[in-house]
Amino acid sequence: QVQLVESGGGSVQAGGSLRLSCAASGRTFGSYCMGWFRQAPGKEREFVSAIGWSGITTFYADSVKGRFTISRDNAKNTVYLQMNSLKPEDTAVYYCAADRDFRTVRTGTGVNYWGEGTLVTVSS
Repeated sequence: QVQLVESGGGSVQAGGSLRLSCAASGRTFGSYCMGWFRQAPGKEREFVSAIGWSGITTFYADSVKGRFTISRDNAKNTVYLQMNSLKPEDTAVYYCAADRDFRTVRTGTGVNYWGEGTLVTVSS
């Protein structure tokens, strides 16, 4: 069982930065691939970024490529999402996801564990 708790959300002006964190419980964090998803009001949840268990493999949605950076610290059981050059269209609730399969955390379908989400609001 893995429990995920996101933090770091908030309100920021366009062009600003935020860093999201997702703290995971359990001693097997290092064996899980991790992902970030977001859901804007009235829209479906969408993939943002994913990282493999070792931290070497990463993947990004085209909409955030070059602006967001995913990383992880297995010693701290934490995955991060550094978000720079934020745009109003980045406004959403951001969710952390964990699964042993990298392809699964890229799609979100069948993910084993989800966090409760943290709200990011970007004003113009």
